[in-house]
Amino acid sequence: MIILQDLKKEYKQEETPTVALRSVTFTINKGEFVSIMGPSGSGKSTLLHILSFLDRPTGGSYKFLGKSIDDMNDAELAHVRNKDMGFVFQAFNLLSRLTVYDNVEIPLLYSDIPPEKRSALITEAVESVGLKEKLHTETGRLSGGQKQRVAIARALVADPNIIFADEPTGNLDSKSGLQVMEILAGLHKKGRTIVLVTHETQTAEFADRIIFIRDGLVESDKPVIKRQGDVKTLK
Repeated sequence: MIILQDLKKEYKQEETPTVALRSVTFTINKGEFVSIMGPSGSGKSTLLHILSFLDRPTGGSYKFLGKSIDDMNDAELAHVRNKDMGFVFQAFNLLSRLTVYDNVEIPLLYSDIPPEKRSALITEAVESVGLKEKLHTETGRLSGGQKQRVAIARALVADPNIIFADEPTGNLDSKSGLQVMEILAGLHKKGRTIVLVTHETQTAEFADRIIFIRDGLVESDKPVIKRQGDVKTLK
């Protein structure tokens, strides 16, 4: 699904360039659950922005579903992002005065899915994160954990090829964070491809692999294996 080869990103600030990514190479296959970790300033957020078409690299190559990002203009990138990508953010990015139903519907407003089919899709997505009873509740009235579950439903509703989750447990208490990760893990078991950016090792270990970024380079790329009691640890 994703092929990166010698990916680079440089920001020009006055006369001194800042190198965010130096030479990043890896692949992500359909159905994988991959965590990206790294210290502050390591380049992981820049990498996520490029992976999700919110930014372009300044060197190397990036192919998504077999097509190079260099072969797509901004309008084409936006179309692919809306059609094939779902997003879950640390800050939820919900409209608090709208209901759960209305927030989850937003990606469908920019899709080719006809209006008469939207209601069933929205209800199914909300049910999948355990919030059926909150369908017509304003999101501003929900807890942090519930808001993040709404964000996951919104990411799912248009049936994207991949879900990008940026620090999805960062604003949650440990219990709510665990519930959110269990939902993402359940989606992965159903075949969803998930790329997660996090600084929390416990959260990262829900994935199949952990890619660790430091100083704009891939320092390690290791599988996560299950041990007794379904505890995940690095191999």
